[in-house]
This record gives sequence, C-alpha cells and structure tokens, in this order.
Amino acid sequence: MILEKISNPQKYISHHLSHLQIDLCSFEIVKPGTYSSHFWMLNIDSIIFSFVLGSFFLSVFYIVGKKITTSIPNKLQVLIELIFEFITSNVKNMYQGKNSLIAPLSLTVFMWVFLMNLMDLVPIDFFPFISEKVFKLPAMRIVPSADINITLSMSLGVFVLILFYTVKIKGFIGFLKELTLQPFNHPVFFVFNFILEFVSLLSKPISLGLRLFGNMYAGEMIFILIAGLLPWWSQCLLNVPWAIFHILIISLQAFIFMVLTIVYLSMASQSHKN
Repeated sequence: MILEKISNPQKYISHHLSHLQIDLCSFEIVKPGTYSSHFWMLNIDSIIFSFVLGSFFLSVFYIVGKKITTSIPNKLQVLIELIFEFITSNVKNMYQGKNSLIAPLSLTVFMWVFLMNLMDLVPIDFFPFISEKVFKLPAMRIVPSADINITLSMSLGVFVLILFYTVKIKGFIGFLKELTLQPFNHPVFFVFNFILEFVSLLSKPISLGLRLFGNMYAGEMIFILIAGLLPWWSQCLLNVPWAIFHILIISLQAFIFMVLTIVYLSMASQSHKN
C-alpha cells in the first residue's frame, strides 16, 4: 500500500487516513475503504497509542519522583521540575479557589495531549510500514489527538468534572438558577435564559474537543499530502520546515487544552448569589 503512493496518491492518502477498526458486532477488523453499517466501531490504534503514551508519562514521572534528589539533579529531573513549576504557576494564576485535583489534572492533561500530539512528528510511513509488513494489519494511525473520538472523550471527561463541581459547590438548585436566571434575571426570560445557558454549557466540551482535533488533523493531513503528492527528493524541503513549525502547534494545542480545562473548572467552582 505504501509503495503505491507514486502511482496512486489518492489510495495512499486514503490508506493513511484509515484507522485500524474493529466491528464490535462481529469482532472483525474492518478493511480500509469498506464501511460497516454497525454503529459500534472501535479505533484500536488510537486506543492503543493513547494507553501507551499515558502509561509512558506516568511511568517516567513516577520513576523520577521516586529517585528525586536535592543535590545536583540530572537533566530529566530538571525538565520535570520545570514542567511542574510551569503547571503550578498557571493553576495559581487561573484557578480561583482551593482544589487538590486541579494541579494533577492539569499536569496529566498537558503531558498526555502533548505526547499524543508529538506522534505527528514520527515519519508518516514508519508505523504503517511496520504494521503492514510485520503484523499484517490493514491500517494504522498513530496520532490519537487526530481522532475525534479521543479528543471528544477527553473533553467529555472535563465536562463531567464541570457538572460535578458546579453541583457540589453551588448545589443543584444553584445550578438550575444559573441556567434560568442569567443573563436576564426575570421570570419572563426563564426559557430564553435556559436555552442560552444550555447551549453555552454544551459548547464547552464540543469546542474543546473539536479545536484539538481540527488542528492536529490538519497538521497530519499536510504531512500526508507532502508524502503522497511530491517526489521524495523535494519532500525534505517542505517536511523539515513544517515539522519545525509544527512543534509550536503541538505545544500550543496542549497548553490551550490545559488552560481551558482550568478556566472551565474555575468558572464551575465560583459561587454566585442571585
């Protein structure tokens, strides 16, 4: 499939945009280019790489935390300490209140999203070639954040926390008051307020997930187009500058996801008296 990119770039691009999927109704791997009528499909590649990257993050931070020293630290410890200070300072500046969950959650969100985004810098044919030639798999995508199922799942988790802390801090009655008494505090506008606030509430997880997905999907698409449409000798002229610029996008998208998570939870933790 990979060797066909010169003779059939359309098939090459389509192959690289196909996930390794399993139909849960038949427990069979779905071949690229074929569509199942069943709803329950799992993108196994996104799940595997998300789990591996999350486990890698937890393992490295756990090992460094166990071996942390107050004497001359190694480079890895210095890097992790800088990340901790960066996350802590942002949480203190943006989160109004005290919550022991916010800082660990922000660190996890930032590092996990960053590592998932970082997979976009791996050569586009490397993992698909190994999966096809060694494991005989029909497709393989390695950037979990370019899968809308992953990004919306993460944003859904943030949304559940928003609802939890809103009800916990303000109470269920206070939550209903926010939906019905803002922005117009008058009984006539209850329904109008509810429509506005409900749409605003739902837009938070949707925009959070779609923003990350859209940026990473676009970045992955550019790498695929460069590899599929241009001859090999000219690919480096575009791949290298785009990869260098993409490092900024990778870091920025992880930071934005973390910041919005903190801001949304901070808004949910603020009590209002009506």
